[in-house]
Amino acid sequence: MLNCIRVCVAGATGWTGGAVTTAVLASSEFELTGAIARKRAGDDIGAVLGLAPSGVFVSSDLGSISSKNTDVLIDYTDPATVKDRVVQALRQGLRVVIGTSGLTAADYADIDREAKSHGLGVIAAGNFSTTAALAKHCALLAARYLPSWEIVDYADAAKVDAPSGTTRELAEELASVRQNVAGTRVHSLRLPGYVISFETIFGLPDERLTIRHDAGAGAQPYVAGTLLAVKKVMQTTGVVRGLDRLLF
Repeated sequence: MLNCIRVCVAGATGWTGGAVTTAVLASSEFELTGAIARKRAGDDIGAVLGLAPSGVFVSSDLGSISSKNTDVLIDYTDPATVKDRVVQALRQGLRVVIGTSGLTAADYADIDREAKSHGLGVIAAGNFSTTAALAKHCALLAARYLPSWEIVDYADAAKVDAPSGTTRELAEELASVRQNVAGTRVHSLRLPGYVISFETIFGLPDERLTIRHDAGAGAQPYVAGTLLAVKKVMQTTGVVRGLDRLLF
């Protein structure tokens, strides 16, 4: 396809990665040129996702993906593997969009140096939902005027990272806006019955402000933000963190 952004998705059979891969296959703006997953290597990714055969076959690692035919790696995988894969992608000449959570500020500093050394861009977000980005944006605005806050991070017991990438990113940026009287504390709850939620609670004498985001059980809210990042990363050098940076 002419003038399409050529995309490889790591975690292409996963909860969010599968939804993103499905959207890429259906779009005229993007071309799927690679799919990475721990299982189903050698199978057509379209068939794996219950779609028509795509002609793109699942690979077990990035090494088998041709950098000559790919512009951007989208990563929705595992906190333990994402940093090494991102560095590998940059060294292969690929731009990267990171939806995987669990990376620290120090990790992003390393990735930023690597990306700049190759003249490439990386866009990362703990949450690519537009409404989550709005919740973050409003919290950062409130922090300019309110001197005391804490964050509560809710997720299912099976979520491996605590705090989540969403609240880690939020806490780091809140700290850059204003010095909280008690530091930026994040309380992570991992219990059955939750999907993904977070709230920033601001307190003053005799009043409180709560800014909260609740996610449903589907991955569709993260797709549009991810694909927006794929477009934006083509004109980016170094690391940009947060969907809100793209929206506002």
